[in-house]
Amino acid sequence: MALASFTFFALAIIAVASAVGVLIARSPIYSALSLILNLLCVAGLYLTMNASFIGVIQILVYAGAIMVLVLFVIMLLNLDALPSPRDIGWGPVAGFLFGVVVLMQLLYVILVGFDISLEPATPVMTAETGSAETLGIMLFTEYALHLQVAAILLLAATIGAVMLAQRSFE
Repeated sequence: MALASFTFFALAIIAVASAVGVLIARSPIYSALSLILNLLCVAGLYLTMNASFIGVIQILVYAGAIMVLVLFVIMLLNLDALPSPRDIGWGPVAGFLFGVVVLMQLLYVILVGFDISLEPATPVMTAETGSAETLGIMLFTEYALHLQVAAILLLAATIGAVMLAQRSFE
């Protein structure tokens, strides 16, 4: 059990560090590579919580396919380095941090006010709900309407992107 906890916290620390790397990298390529590391760490976190299907999908879809597309876009746009941190106004950064603190306090008040407990999932619960079969049954029975609405929205967005790209090449 100690190895699983150590692995979880090590992956969590690496995920947070790579997320900070996404924010502070001066080159968009380095930022994208930090994002890939972050997505791989999140997949590792899923695997340590016995959600193997979600972890593998995280690696295949996000760290694989989506990041390849992001890197293609970055290379096609030929972006230069981002401005240095000295050029950034620190007022919005301080406002963002203040907003995060207020949001954390608000969430704490909601959790305590509604007596919501955050209990960790047991391995039996994750084995029952984290399998591909259970996820598929839930998607196509209980969440069938939500899945169809998301598919229609994605189809509309794809058609719109194709139309905009076709218009820009003419």
